[in-house]
Amino acid sequence: MLRILAAVLCALLWPASRALTPGLQVAKQWKLLRYNFQPQAPVNDANFYSPQNVLITGVAVTDNRIFVATPKLFTGVPSTVSWVSKAEFGDSPTLQAFPDWSFSNTARSDFNCSDLILTSVYRLRLDSCNRLWLLDAGVSRSLEDYEITCPPKILVVDLATDRVVRRIDFPPEVLRGESLFTNMVIDETTAKTCDDVFVYITDTVEPGIVVYDSGKDVTWRVSHPAMYPDPDFAQSEILNDRFVLMDGVVGLTFDERKGVVYFQPLATDRVFSVHKNVLRAGPLPDGKMLDVKLVGKKSSQGIGLSVSPFDSSLIFSPLSETAIASWNPSTNQQSVLAYDRDQLQFVADITTTRSEPGVIYAISSKFHRFFLKNLDSNEFNNRIVRLELPSGSLLGHHLALPPAPAHNSLLNYGLYNTHSQASTNALQTYFSSPALTTPFTTKTPFRFESAGVVQYGVRNPFTALNQGEAFPPSKATRDNYQRSYLDTLVGTSAPAAPTRLVSAPTPYTTRHSGYYYQRGKRELQAESDEEEH
Repeated sequence: MLRILAAVLCALLWPASRALTPGLQVAKQWKLLRYNFQPQAPVNDANFYSPQNVLITGVAVTDNRIFVATPKLFTGVPSTVSWVSKAEFGDSPTLQAFPDWSFSNTARSDFNCSDLILTSVYRLRLDSCNRLWLLDAGVSRSLEDYEITCPPKILVVDLATDRVVRRIDFPPEVLRGESLFTNMVIDETTAKTCDDVFVYITDTVEPGIVVYDSGKDVTWRVSHPAMYPDPDFAQSEILNDRFVLMDGVVGLTFDERKGVVYFQPLATDRVFSVHKNVLRAGPLPDGKMLDVKLVGKKSSQGIGLSVSPFDSSLIFSPLSETAIASWNPSTNQQSVLAYDRDQLQFVADITTTRSEPGVIYAISSKFHRFFLKNLDSNEFNNRIVRLELPSGSLLGHHLALPPAPAHNSLLNYGLYNTHSQASTNALQTYFSSPALTTPFTTKTPFRFESAGVVQYGVRNPFTALNQGEAFPPSKATRDNYQRSYLDTLVGTSAPAAPTRLVSAPTPYTTRHSGYYYQRGKRELQAESDEEEH
């Protein structure tokens, strides 16, 4: 233990601008994003191209290309999906519009929503058939005037030809007034063909998860209080910047071995899970709650989630700590995989890749600077980082933590104290260092609180309120004396796979979470592709 502490303390003496993880590589980085514009492109029109408004939120990596998603958060995003060559690491490579410029509808009025166009893509995912799934939210300028340009959809592109081979339109019954589809995972665990998959999709603004059964072309929607933002965590903090964003469920990943879907809103300190069998079982009947489990608590908010291909550890990135960490749900062991105050400021997406087993790629951007409109164009503001799992350095080793406290209080973790307490745990000592101190607060230590080891006692959550306590109680008081409903979602048993068959759905005219919905598949022929292009 003394040797571990000595090594960690030596690492803390490094300059703050340097990475504390030698294995962390910058694959690509940009100060401002630039594109392979066509000669006639109106690059001087701010509605078409405003480089200070373009940032990356999603990534997918193949053998030779890196694909990125740049949603239309603000005006002036010329192409919402692009790619760069994977062959060379370096600064400011030119983005190539994908599949090509004809798919962009930026600053255009001569298009129809039935055309092969892309409005705003937040995430993109690869399947095992070498196809790229593009989730188009259909919303322009979501952080400005929130224009619903087109209904959401998915385009599936064959990367051997870069042609669209399938289009999936969502029935209006699974949409809500301001639905914003931001993330998805593809479940191929029982697939017999390329199209025999399930897709789980996050709706961030109207919180819920949309389930698409690709084999039957049937869609339904489920929701749960765990998918909603928590007002206590509306404000996020990264270094010297604070911003308020009440995003619901957006972080999403899938453990293929255990069949568990992990998810998290942005505005929360919790991570939740739901088994694939629960999502696949179909829409919920009236009065039944979705079987959601509380996985644990983090030290701050976050978006990016992934699962280690080695041991099914959950990989996450707390925003305030500018780090990437992992937690093993089987052993309660934790690991700091990477820490860098500059290169890991806002990790919006973390992904594994079939071409490099044991490697994760992550998108890191200065989203908070874009959001607050104080971007410095002389700094690197978008990065794609690469990290091998596990690292050979100290910070990549699993360090066992002591059990969580008997009651659910973050006060014991020092999150609301201005002075950290001494600790003999190496991981805690590392994160109680001045390197993680901001002018606003000192968050120590950095740890993941597993729901599986928390014991709440028998106190009724309404006792204090019924005894005349002022409402609402402070956050610190509520953590100390009252458990949230979300903290009761603790359980380990996996539900059985559904046995009933889904019959052909009948049309419904009312929106109801307990119905299946279906629209005809739009399989695109090669001839029509050629006509479109």
